Amino acid sequence: MDMKLELIPLAVSDIDTSKAFYADQVGFNVDHDVEPGNGARVVQLTPPGSSCSIAFGNGIGETSIARGLLLVVDDIEEARNELLSRNVEVGEVEDMGGVKFAWFSDPDGHSWGLQEIPVNISL
Repeated sequence: MDMKLELIPLAVSDIDTSKAFYADQVGFNVDHDVEPGNGARVVQLTPPGSSCSIAFGNGIGETSIARGLLLVVDDIEEARNELLSRNVEVGEVEDMGGVKFAWFSDPDGHSWGLQEIPVNISL
């Protein structure tokens, strides 16, 4: 039986601010920005190269704060520098025994990490 994680709902306080952060600053692709009716709006975005997306909007993930979401990258320094150039506040790279992390948060406090796992390390 396949079980695929393909969508993570996030609670946001302002849809436009969150869409701008993820699309313009972090570089996610905007898959959908729809208003299906009754004042509802749903925005779905996907990190480049990922098959898992995030979504937010009216009534989605109303109170939950996501912590420790990971974006796996080949080169953490390059990814960190790219985010810094887009005005995302990213912490310093931490080496945890060969696996490296750098953390940032979105405007609503959802915590994200860049993660680099070298090919010679088995987990």
